[in-house]
Amino acid sequence: MCTRFWTEKSPELRPIVEEMNRSPLVWKWQQTCAVKSYGEMRPTDVVPVIAPNRSGSRAVFPMKWGYAGKTLLMNARTETAAEKPTFREDWHKHRCIVSASWHYEWEHKLKNDGKKHTGDKYMIQPRGVTVSWLCGLYRIEDGLPHFVILTRESGEEIRFIHDRIPLIMPEQLVNEWICPGVKPEELLLMALFLLSECSGKG
Repeated sequence: MCTRFWTEKSPELRPIVEEMNRSPLVWKWQQTCAVKSYGEMRPTDVVPVIAPNRSGSRAVFPMKWGYAGKTLLMNARTETAAEKPTFREDWHKHRCIVSASWHYEWEHKLKNDGKKHTGDKYMIQPRGVTVSWLCGLYRIEDGLPHFVILTRESGEEIRFIHDRIPLIMPEQLVNEWICPGVKPEELLLMALFLLSECSGKG
């Protein structure tokens, strides 16, 4: 986790997409790749991401999923992001939120040969809501913003699918999460950790 998520054309997410499309960064990204608004989002896609602007206010920017390196970094572990050189500064100063309708997980099964094999694909979202607010980090590469999604251990309800899930923040704490002046550790207990449920396959 996490290598896929899905964004619906919903009333809740439409304003986020519309704000992203007004960003001058859309034109810059379109010189080299497409900017995606809805549908299945994959690593290296450019998608809407909520982050503070230069004045510190909440805004939406097109960002590319993945930090460049020897290999593409799509995720960062919440437990170690504050310590690892790749993520340390972004953990403290550059936090973002990715809005999604669902995120996907593939079931990992241990078979008779002792190896893990990929099973069914599940669509997952927090119980009782229609939008998942996925916590992330971002940085600038070659003048354009890139992001990774933070993950943490799965709760018992979905551990049979995968042992990692995204760190998901309640909607009312989105603005606090992206604020550089807030200590992220103070918000972790508020994250929607055990409230995720399997909502289907396919």
